[in-house]
Amino acid sequence: MDVEGHRNLEALEAIAENDRLTQRTLARKLGIALGLTNIYLKRLVRKGYVKCVNVQSNRLRYLLTAKGITEKTRLTYEFMEYSLSMYGQVRRHLHSVLEPCMRDNRKRVAIYGTGEAAELAYLSIAELGLEMVGVFDAAPNGRFLGQPIRDITRHHELAFDFLLVATLERPESIVEHLVRLGVQRERLVTLRR
Repeated sequence: MDVEGHRNLEALEAIAENDRLTQRTLARKLGIALGLTNIYLKRLVRKGYVKCVNVQSNRLRYLLTAKGITEKTRLTYEFMEYSLSMYGQVRRHLHSVLEPCMRDNRKRVAIYGTGEAAELAYLSIAELGLEMVGVFDAAPNGRFLGQPIRDITRHHELAFDFLLVATLERPESIVEHLVRLGVQRERLVTLRR
């Protein structure tokens, strides 16, 4: 799914949840500038997915049209299909990278990151019978998957065979950052090639 399709889906979902949504609130939800939000809304109106109704002289109300509901359903299906495909690719990649390590009896894995990608990594770790020994992040706070989140600068305090970089984005800059912090490159595993 491309960025525009994903953003359209987020916008249509937000409008479906709250027809009294302001452009400013929508901009915050989408994580984009107010001006860009205005452009997106105009595009959705032009395509016939959203109807714009004046409720006061300075207030607009956004309503999903039947065509908008159909588009939201189509985009939701496309997003689910993309997510399942991505999960399968990540799972296959992790199996191919981690299975040889298991044969060498290296089973202690730590995760760097605490988002959805880390949850995906955890599922593969558990499926392979590996031991998750810790979770690291640049901004440690609280717990994740039952583990305390540790500051990555203290990675040397925990014994692990591999540090799994849990991001679905391009991991190169994170890998370089971890290497600069002293994590050996050969101990780093990424979710994607």
